[in-house]
Amino acid sequence: MSDTIEKIKCLIIGSGPAGYTAAIYAARANMNPVLYQGMQPGGQLTTTNEVENWPGNPEGITGPEMMVGLQAQAQRFGTDVRDGWATKVDFSGDIHKVWINGTKELHCETVIISTGASAKYLGIPSEQHYLKMGGGVSACAVCDGFFYRNQEVVIVGAGDSACEEAHYLSKLCKKVTMLVRSEKFRASKIMEERVRKTENITILMNHDTVEVLGDEQVVTGVKALNKTTGETFDIEATGFFVAIGHKPNTDIFNEFITLDETGYIVNTPGTSKTNVTGVFVAGDAADHVYRQAITAAGTGCMAALDAERYLASKE
Repeated sequence: MSDTIEKIKCLIIGSGPAGYTAAIYAARANMNPVLYQGMQPGGQLTTTNEVENWPGNPEGITGPEMMVGLQAQAQRFGTDVRDGWATKVDFSGDIHKVWINGTKELHCETVIISTGASAKYLGIPSEQHYLKMGGGVSACAVCDGFFYRNQEVVIVGAGDSACEEAHYLSKLCKKVTMLVRSEKFRASKIMEERVRKTENITILMNHDTVEVLGDEQVVTGVKALNKTTGETFDIEATGFFVAIGHKPNTDIFNEFITLDETGYIVNTPGTSKTNVTGVFVAGDAADHVYRQAITAAGTGCMAALDAERYLASKE
């Protein structure tokens, strides 16, 4: 065995609420966890300005502050938090092999995958500008809808999730304009009917987003294109929601871990166990339904407890 190979009892791949919670529990169980933060340390929440639904913070907390606190708590109990990301794995044998940054090889007794999922965005410059500014672009209506109470918003999407989020926003906002980029919904009929029957949802079929408008700090509207007529026009709005799907960050595991048709890791129901013994999953890498910080944290706890029991069974 090469001197460059490091043996690890519990490796956690990815940060965010799932990874850090797993680390807290694993460290307190004397599993000596090593956590690699990944390409986006702290995960998606580092792009969220205000988090008001995290228990125990009655005045709210910013996403970055929350992640700093979770990391500090994990380190307090002895978690070895490192920069870097997993680039390759080999789960074919009894030893779980993981390569970091394409060079460093780790041999792990247990692995907790908490690589999360990345929201898909349209990619237009103005959208990315206001996303970074925290001034009105969001990919999570449940997370951020509260900030737009009694205001007018625009949402882009055509699937079940887009319909669910539009319906959720309709209960908070004065008006919701839904831009559907094609001539028909991809959502189930029942979800399509729900948004069509909601009085304060305006649906514009076959429309594209040209630009997110604003004053460089906050969103003030959206420039839309009617693809049928070629006409462009402005829609007044203080919020722009993108609901065109998420991509789970699981590509490097697909040779060994069972994934569903969209790339989410399939876990044994009621547990964090994957199809590979000793490899567990937490957070949005397996969750395409809830995608909340609190549910991710809960599955991080589950993964650490499952890993602890697995190690105990081997003694």
